[in-house]
Amino acid sequence: MKHKISPSLLAANFSNLAEDIEMINRSEADWLHLDIMDGVFVPNISFGFPVIKAVSRICEKPLDVHLMIVNPEKFIPQIKAVGAKIMNVHYEACPHLHRVIQQIREAGMEPAVTINPSTPVSLLKDIIEDVYMVLIMSVNPGFGGQKFIKHSIEKVKELRLLIDKTGSDALIEVDGGVNKETATLLLDAGADVLVAGNAIFSAPSPEEMIHQLKTL
Repeated sequence: MKHKISPSLLAANFSNLAEDIEMINRSEADWLHLDIMDGVFVPNISFGFPVIKAVSRICEKPLDVHLMIVNPEKFIPQIKAVGAKIMNVHYEACPHLHRVIQQIREAGMEPAVTINPSTPVSLLKDIIEDVYMVLIMSVNPGFGGQKFIKHSIEKVKELRLLIDKTGSDALIEVDGGVNKETATLLLDAGADVLVAGNAIFSAPSPEEMIHQLKTL
């Protein structure tokens, strides 16, 4: 399978979102990544459902919704209502993770789980066969533009071994500090989906940068 690119809306120009989303629509991007932050689980606040709803009306790419919030299961109906393909919750925010995964799937979305940089891959062994995707955070969540944590490459390798060992079909997504250099290392380690924010939206031609990441 050719790897997927999921540009992060967090790095877009919020004074002219429509233009950036039209660029995403034209581009080779596979999904659009949306980070929802609550200022509790992570030390920042991003955007909420009114923005997501507006984006969903004009975005032609599947929505890859990443909830960096406490009690994400409370918002399953709202995430479904905006037409999200993927609902991604944090391992650290869900004490009853298996139940939340079931609820997301029952709502008609693909369930995904995220682990923070300090969370071991081994903790996923009991749910790896139940999820559509695992997101490895390669920076500490909450802010864009952070430096890539190199140990993330080893975590991708470890996760790939776990997926292969269990026969899971889960995809491996990575978010944080992804650019052309780190993307190559991550893909070599076994990543399937790359989330990129600043690398895309700060480039002279964001559409060309998406093309370059897609063709690595």
